[in-house]
Amino acid sequence: MMKFRFRRQVADPQREKLKQELFAFNKTVEHGFPNQPSALAFDPELRIMAIGTRNGAVKIYGAPGVEFTGLHRDTATITQVHFLPGQGRLLTLLDDSSLHLWEIVHHNGCARLEEALTFQPPSRPGFDSASSLPGLARITVVLLLPSGDRAALGTEAGSVFFLDVATLTLLDGQTLSPDEVLCSVPDDYRCGKALGPVESLQGHLRDPTKILVGYSRGLLAIWDPSVRRVDHVFLGSQQLESVCWERSGGTIVSSHSDGSYAIWSVDACVSSALQPTVATTPYGPFPCKAINKILWRSCQAGGHFIIFSGGMPRASYGDRHCVSVLRAEALVTLDFTSRVIDFFTVHSARPADEFDDPQALAVLLEEELVVLDLQTPGWPPVPAPYLAPLHSSAITCSAHVAHVPAKLWARLVSAGEQQSPQPASSIASWPITGGRNLAQEPSQRGLLLTGHEDGTVRFWDASGVALRPLYRLSTAGLFQTDCEHADGGAQAAEEDWPPFRKVGCFDPYSDDPRLGVQKVALCKYSAQMVVAGTAGQVLVLELSDVPATLAVSVASVDLLQDREGFTWKGHDRLSPRLGPLPWPAGFQPRVLVQCLPPAAVTAVTLHAEWGLVAFGTSHGFGLYDYQRKSPVLARCTLHPNDSLAMEGPLSRVKSLKKSLRQSFRRIRKSRVSGKKRAVGASSKLQEANAQLAEQACPPDVEVTPVQRRIEPRSADDSLSGVVRCLYFADTFLRDAAHHGPTMWAGTNSGSVFAYALEVPAVTGGEKRPEQVVEAVLGKEVQLMHRAPVVAIAVLDGRGRPLPEPYEASRDLAQAPDMQSGHAVLIASEEQFKVFTLPKVSAKTKFKLTAHEGCRVRKVALATFTSVACEDYAETCLACLTNLGDVHVFSVPGLRPQVQYTCIRKEDVSGIASCVFTRHGQGFYLISPSEFERFSLSARNITEPLCSLDICWPREATHASHRLRGSPKLGQANGTPGIILDPPSHDGSPSPARSRGAGEPVDLPEATQSPTSVDSATSADTTLDTTGDVTVEDVKDFLGSSEEAERNLRTVAEAEAHTCTVLIK
Repeated sequence: MMKFRFRRQVADPQREKLKQELFAFNKTVEHGFPNQPSALAFDPELRIMAIGTRNGAVKIYGAPGVEFTGLHRDTATITQVHFLPGQGRLLTLLDDSSLHLWEIVHHNGCARLEEALTFQPPSRPGFDSASSLPGLARITVVLLLPSGDRAALGTEAGSVFFLDVATLTLLDGQTLSPDEVLCSVPDDYRCGKALGPVESLQGHLRDPTKILVGYSRGLLAIWDPSVRRVDHVFLGSQQLESVCWERSGGTIVSSHSDGSYAIWSVDACVSSALQPTVATTPYGPFPCKAINKILWRSCQAGGHFIIFSGGMPRASYGDRHCVSVLRAEALVTLDFTSRVIDFFTVHSARPADEFDDPQALAVLLEEELVVLDLQTPGWPPVPAPYLAPLHSSAITCSAHVAHVPAKLWARLVSAGEQQSPQPASSIASWPITGGRNLAQEPSQRGLLLTGHEDGTVRFWDASGVALRPLYRLSTAGLFQTDCEHADGGAQAAEEDWPPFRKVGCFDPYSDDPRLGVQKVALCKYSAQMVVAGTAGQVLVLELSDVPATLAVSVASVDLLQDREGFTWKGHDRLSPRLGPLPWPAGFQPRVLVQCLPPAAVTAVTLHAEWGLVAFGTSHGFGLYDYQRKSPVLARCTLHPNDSLAMEGPLSRVKSLKKSLRQSFRRIRKSRVSGKKRAVGASSKLQEANAQLAEQACPPDVEVTPVQRRIEPRSADDSLSGVVRCLYFADTFLRDAAHHGPTMWAGTNSGSVFAYALEVPAVTGGEKRPEQVVEAVLGKEVQLMHRAPVVAIAVLDGRGRPLPEPYEASRDLAQAPDMQSGHAVLIASEEQFKVFTLPKVSAKTKFKLTAHEGCRVRKVALATFTSVACEDYAETCLACLTNLGDVHVFSVPGLRPQVQYTCIRKEDVSGIASCVFTRHGQGFYLISPSEFERFSLSARNITEPLCSLDICWPREATHASHRLRGSPKLGQANGTPGIILDPPSHDGSPSPARSRGAGEPVDLPEATQSPTSVDSATSADTTLDTTGDVTVEDVKDFLGSSEEAERNLRTVAEAEAHTCTVLIK
């Protein structure tokens, strides 16, 4: 029977206003290295750098905190980027030969990047009745002339067209055709062979009237557009790759496809040169790969730099990615681990200067950016304040630590500086310093911790826009790996020629996959942390300011508890090194706990004040006293039929077969149970109730929505024993009169275990006495439908989360209320439920799956401060679902507040990588190398606020000022945003820009529920959740279409039988 329950809808305007002051969704900034870069440019006057990507994103970087991002309307590869020096404008060329003009425009004191004009070259003659220009072939190269108002376009057909930059229109009568150039070459050079595509266009710094044109065949020509004459030709015979015109104009250097480069002398008396002055193959004489790009830079101190990419011997080093730097007799071959995209030098760009005097070399690689100091002997690398490759080794987990104490921050910075000390002679700093960061200094320091596949944990400064590396912790030195001897032999056998130098930190290869970090937890007050890995290793580390030689205590914990019938079929445990080992300053290991069987650790938590660490795997969980170095508890959570957990990650075939069998059984079971329902009388009754509701429902009455039927999960589901979360709390478990330390564990089968701990009392802030810690099972809860438990948190008498270790004892936070009764919040994949303590009776709940049709993936308790009043704050529950939506609920009432669309539901890895902060922000991976940062708080927002000092020519005007609408560009990498159609090539606005300039752009608002909140508190905590991609994630993705159809049918049936109000 369909039951209706009517309640009056309480529309509280004050509550709605308060929601707007508390909650607001924004995607603010992208941290890390751009995914799949394809183009590079540098503005020497503004000292800013632009990177284009394969998905059409444009990213401009200046000083730390100065960032601009734009996204082309069409997803196409950016092949070239060119700055208009000093103007804050740039041209981008896409692989479809379209040109786009971008401008950095200031609004209300802050700058942003906007697309102003678009030029699509004509594909056939007669595209414009007012023009007689021939059809353009594919554009291969772009040159912005020094005047800044025109651009030269080289094409695949060998012609050079000229473009008016202000309007992005082709200029009539100035096209250079290959026939005009052929008229100036000797007859024997023509020989009926075409010149080929235009490979290079170079302008002269001191003579802006001259253009150097390089053709694929090898011919170089100096063209004077003012008199339409070829002044010089250089008859090259090898296929051309790149050309560079020396500063004085007397020398040209060209690189070729056979790995050679040639130096040509420009003689005013000779109009054609048959042979170059110098022709050499630097890595010959054997066949070499092409030199893709070459630069010539002069120096006042004597000598010159020749910098080129490629040219390596094909047979021996054809797979190397190299940039060679040559000056006089010094040659260094920079060996990178990813493909070279482009490079530039930071040097003097003033025409009055006689020499280039390069200061730095910036090399853009496919996976990182490397900058070298060319003024220091040895040319050392310059540490980057941003654009660090997050994925130097694949990211396996992440965590955020808020409000880091100043003392711990200084110790981390000091340890990081000792890891990579700069040479004393190096005075160079980061050379890309354009713009001003207008953002205020962050009020608190935030750490982002990332665990990696190679066993490292990296510490990042996540306080502002620029994600700055602070410190790197490596755990591989504690274990013996199989690849050590092989690596040493390979390095010893390497020859001295070419003079390779390993540069960069991107290293995607791991010596041993068992080293991978699965979970990290840091206590910011005691400077202790725990790192758990793929082979069941749990490391407890402590921060030290000086190097030390220490022996690590090793212990094993058997989680199977001698159960019969279970045999581990996965990988072996890692073998630790025995005896004292040298450790640098930083986090040094104190205790190693090895879980048996050595399965991947799925949950971990640390309580430094009690000296305890808890850990869980797919077999069970354990508790270890690392102060006394003794195990306290081990509990097996395996179901008798759960043999899949013993196979390890390598047995995928059996896992897939078993998973498919169980899926089909559930489908058959649901179909059979559905057919058994009587539909005759009940359906007629439902129709009668629906008609009655339609007649009697006033408009201000809300109907309780229809809940979906949830299938209970089988007790013998695979991996039902996986421990999903662990939690320490000082609360009431045995009775309502006495509180004490407790430990909570939640599993994949919906089981919750609560243990009462006997921990010796700590007095005076010192270490606890050396007494045995005991654990007694106090409560055991089994949730309905056996939904996996995602997170657990205990709330005090005022409904606030308990403070972190040391916060209450050191008066760093308000002490919890121990007079009133406590409650425990248990978040499963299907619902949130609050139980009273110590009776563990249900108090309130919210069935997310039943109401919204989604499952919980990530959960965190966060503080939301009002943007109108700094003293008012609320603690709420933030939740990310498998559909990519973020929900916010009140605590402890669990009433929905807002809902936002955050991540695409197809992005399974992005959802699995999400981590919330304690103040309403979050991070998730939009690519292997980039974190997207978002904010749910209306007050706590971290976004770029910057400006540029732009010098515009007198006759130049903002192209965007001619438009009637100004679009807000979307974020890169598919981040949702509003992207309007750019104008056509003649500057007229497209129909999509018909909105007036004074009208605001309508943004999608959050779905809000007009309910009152339960309490206004300011405490907060972050719940630890698993960051792995689970089987359910994959099922969600594969079954999304079937679920969508089923949901549509459910909605259709509900609309036919009920009267509902949809608030959106």
